[in-house]
Amino acid sequence: GVAAESVPGGFGQVYPILREMEERGRVRRGYFVEGLGGAQFALPGAVDRLRAERADPSGERRTDPETLLLAATDPANPYGATLPWPRFGDDDRRVLARAAGAYVVLVDGEPAVYLDRGGRSLQTFPAFAASPSVAQAALRALTALTDDGRLRSLQIERIDGLPSSTSPHREALEAAGFKAAYRGMQFRAPAGGYR
Repeated sequence: GVAAESVPGGFGQVYPILREMEERGRVRRGYFVEGLGGAQFALPGAVDRLRAERADPSGERRTDPETLLLAATDPANPYGATLPWPRFGDDDRRVLARAAGAYVVLVDGEPAVYLDRGGRSLQTFPAFAASPSVAQAALRALTALTDDGRLRSLQIERIDGLPSSTSPHREALEAAGFKAAYRGMQFRAPAGGYR
């Protein structure tokens, strides 16, 4: 979080405060997130929740994935700030910004889809491609943008750089309620109000 917020002086300025909070029992120090530095701090409740959410050692997913639709800039979204966006390989150089108006859907804590600012372009992540149930859960969560009136409709014109009408993910969009439209695939809030 310190790096993402560009705190003057960096982590060195914040570390003494966190150390004092640890000595008073307000935070815990540990190695909570793989790939980050060794000096990590978290609230005790957050540590307990992380332990409770540990992945099944067999690597199997639950049948009912937990989805979370977040603004890309939301502090609850660690991707693009603290954690790097998952990539399909070393040659995957897509620019995925933490921009106002962009959204990300996390499925079981992993990014599945990223909706660019303006809602016209959709980017998928390895979790989306790995499982049809994750893909469906992510797309259903994305349609929630029409539930509370944030958007009247979703008009997806491109998916992973390809026209949505010719994308290999077109069938997944159709299964989630998207319809072919003039400029791609569209999801509209039901007539007479929100869902």
